[in-house]
Amino acid sequence: MPSEEKSSSQQPAASSTCRIGNAQAFWGDSVDAPARLVSQQPDLDYLTLDYLAEVSLSILAIQREKDPSLGYARDFVEVVKSLVPHWKKGVKMRIVTNAGGLNPEGCARACRDALQKAGCGHLKIWVVDGDDVLPIIRERSDEASFRNLESDDPIKTVLDRLVTANAYFGAEPIAQALKAGADLVITGRVADPSLVVGPCIAHFGWSATDYDRIAGATIAGHLIECGTQATGGFSTDWLSIPGRDDIGFPVVEVDAGGSCVVTKPAGTGGCVSVPTVKEQLLYEIGDPDNYLSPDATVSFLDLSVKQAGKNRVRVKGALGRPPPDSYKVSATYRDGFRAHGMLTIYGRDAVKKARLCGAGALQRVKRAGYALERSLVECLGAGASVPGVKQAVPESALLETVLRIGVADHRREAVERFSKEMAPLVTCGPQGVTGYAVGRPKVMPVFGYWPCLIEKRHVKPSARRLES
Repeated sequence: MPSEEKSSSQQPAASSTCRIGNAQAFWGDSVDAPARLVSQQPDLDYLTLDYLAEVSLSILAIQREKDPSLGYARDFVEVVKSLVPHWKKGVKMRIVTNAGGLNPEGCARACRDALQKAGCGHLKIWVVDGDDVLPIIRERSDEASFRNLESDDPIKTVLDRLVTANAYFGAEPIAQALKAGADLVITGRVADPSLVVGPCIAHFGWSATDYDRIAGATIAGHLIECGTQATGGFSTDWLSIPGRDDIGFPVVEVDAGGSCVVTKPAGTGGCVSVPTVKEQLLYEIGDPDNYLSPDATVSFLDLSVKQAGKNRVRVKGALGRPPPDSYKVSATYRDGFRAHGMLTIYGRDAVKKARLCGAGALQRVKRAGYALERSLVECLGAGASVPGVKQAVPESALLETVLRIGVADHRREAVERFSKEMAPLVTCGPQGVTGYAVGRPKVMPVFGYWPCLIEKRHVKPSARRLES
């Protein structure tokens, strides 16, 4: 029996639509967006905020090394403060976010303190963690376990350099917290669509085996996880998108069957159309018949995507099956150091001169005793972004280019030596060199990405209320 029929008698009384908006697509997205979206769409049931990309936790690890109380997206605390006026006005919207990063409890405590100072200490904060599997990997690593999903290399090749390893949890602990009355749910690593699936499970009372419904909510979460990409940002037809300087963040109206309407607040810029929704639908997916999440295995093959009004697109027809028995793990490891520098070169033969400058800088580093492991010399404006594609204007006709030299090496001292070779080009390079006001390139650590799997039986999510 299809899951939609199997559990229909189990549904508790709930409103027919669950409105979920997303106002953060990555750590660094618009800090004003959450408060702006809530002011534009005060009837939201939930607001999701997605802060974590694949290697974000390595950045948070550096932060936590300097201060053990950190390791989370501190921007989120400011977002919470910006939402206080809306809560005081009686807005009932609840927040689900992965801003907790490596330290969800530390993030929750910072938010609690900010809310208490602002007179909103009554709001209930829940923490979801347990996703840190680095100790498990170190203890259980062998030739067969935790192999790189892309290269099939064994984990032992990077084991001594691992910095973070976090499993992508699903919606269950989020739903648990919301059912218990949480106003804010702060998680570590969870699958991006699960930020939406959790609220839907809690709102409609779905069971964990309502796979078709969960598949539909997974699609809804996937459609809004990248923020304004679903409402015209990043669009193939971006030049024709209205109000590009004020694109509205997306909202999904999910029904009890798991279908949804993608929309945005009235009066905002951007566009919600079949093309914009389809572009996001196909973004970062592999097999469309086997989209894997911790909550369900989803098939996109029978999806219907149709315009349902101005800036309203209905998406339905997702089919779900049981999820995999493993969680995906995002691990990061130290992979040396990097630096890059840029200079502008103007005048006749600008591109030729720039390439000679780049080669000369690298040669001086080599003469100093450092044969750099990786280096790249680019002439921006002369086809560097699309190598191999014929340019409309020949290089010899270009009067300016931006020289960019990037290097990486496991030895910090080698990269530091390179950083001292950019400024000399101002006087030893050709005439027309400019753009050197930023000084020497900064030496930065490099983190490699290691995707792997861990059996669910080895990991247990934890959801608990932060005591006031």
